[in-house]
Amino acid sequence: MTLDDLRVFVAVCRAGSLSAVARDLSCTQSAVSQHVKRLERETGMSLLERQPRGVVPTTAGRILCDAAADGIAGLDLALRRLGDLVNGESGFVRITTGGTTVRHFMAEAIVSFRRRYPKVSLEFQTETSSRGCFDALLAGNLDLAWITVGGPVRGIEQRPVADLPWVLAMRSDDPLAARTRIDAPDLTGIRLIRLPPNSTSGAHLDIVFAELGIRTGSDTSVADWDTALLLAELGLGHAVVPAVPGLPTPGDGSPLRLIPIPALPPLSVGWAVRRWDALSPLARSFADAVAASCPKTHITG
Repeated sequence: MTLDDLRVFVAVCRAGSLSAVARDLSCTQSAVSQHVKRLERETGMSLLERQPRGVVPTTAGRILCDAAADGIAGLDLALRRLGDLVNGESGFVRITTGGTTVRHFMAEAIVSFRRRYPKVSLEFQTETSSRGCFDALLAGNLDLAWITVGGPVRGIEQRPVADLPWVLAMRSDDPLAARTRIDAPDLTGIRLIRLPPNSTSGAHLDIVFAELGIRTGSDTSVADWDTALLLAELGLGHAVVPAVPGLPTPGDGSPLRLIPIPALPPLSVGWAVRRWDALSPLARSFADAVAASCPKTHITG
């Protein structure tokens, strides 16, 4: 049993596919299968169950996957910290984020961090959902993930940074643009540009709508908040989106109008890591810089 065997096995369990892992590793499916077979020989148990659309871990496989994932995560963090000791302030920080995160939440922090640590490399990996960020954080050699904070995730620690109120976005010449607030009943019957249901923010909004009895229609669905705002600005519909930093304010000449929706509970966003106490000093410094640069009106208490 080798560390590579365990890394490949954990990757297969998460991907649910031998061929997908083979593509990621640029090797053959047979080579991936050999890693799994070696573990099965040494444990004397079947670790994967073959299904029509891939593989899933058996009960024994889940036990081994969970233990191996925790051990690999701890080892990767230790190796990173050893690297930081060798490299001093010339290492790197790797972050996984959603599609619109860097522009709205990190621009100011990136500038200040680079001035403080000019030799440190910042590397960003984009995911389309918090679930994707969690998977990338667990599977890869990443430091931080910026996510929509939700329920507990095994092997992940979440730290809220900001609470984002919801707004209804529309063109400034829309009949609703003169309102100072939008109440929950006002949303019923509106055809919205919807966030994808597989995103954490989209799922959060769907749950809140169901709890409040809000029924809306949908002309189209988009992949991220910025696209929803753009379509609303073009007059192609209304969008319920979080009030992320940097959005237009009344009187700034923008054709986009944003009306608060106080009835909707705010969306919590922040950092996720595998272990805060094992985070490298450079990664912690970047996380703190982002938290400090978020507008105070959005910071959680």
